[in-house]
Amino acid sequence: MTIYQTLLGEDFKKLHPKLQQRYALPLNQTFYAKGVMHSIESGAKWMRPFYMVAARFKFLFPESGKHIPFTISNTCRQLPNGELEVKWERTFLMTKKTRHFDARMTVDPVKKVVKDYLGSPALFYSDLLFSVTREGKLVIRSGAQRFVMSKLECKIPKMLEGHVIVEEGYDDNRNVFTIHVYIHNPLLGRLMMYAGEFTQKSL
Repeated sequence: MTIYQTLLGEDFKKLHPKLQQRYALPLNQTFYAKGVMHSIESGAKWMRPFYMVAARFKFLFPESGKHIPFTISNTCRQLPNGELEVKWERTFLMTKKTRHFDARMTVDPVKKVVKDYLGSPALFYSDLLFSVTREGKLVIRSGAQRFVMSKLECKIPKMLEGHVIVEEGYDDNRNVFTIHVYIHNPLLGRLMMYAGEFTQKSL
């Protein structure tokens, strides 16, 4: 079983069948999709220096927009220590720039969390908590977070954490995956929001 099946256990079967197929992620195979973000909104303009640094690490970025084409690629691989890792690569074709949002995920079966390293190379780490709604949607919420600098990781104070809520579903009427991501901070407000839809494509 791949990391999401291991994490969710029997709840994995409660996901919409299309989400079960999407998150099964056989080893060394890639889930690839194209879609449109109906809306992308970053944070306050005064935070632009932070976003410009984050963008260099393929993490957050300063641009906002409507009807933005994007692609998503998820690949499961086995690490040298035997762990399974899923690499996430999201590419957003903004009006003037192509932006990226990368991550690497492994599972901690004891703590029952996904270990998420954000950026390429990693800039932040976050625990992720997965759950399934009655409608078969996947909900992801962030937990403890750390700032990453090479092999050094420093705990981020609670008031500076970026709280993440992700909801992913499937619309049977239009045959598309749906996605809504909201990242906010108690002091700074919205850090990023994007919402859209996508369909699986062959590579």
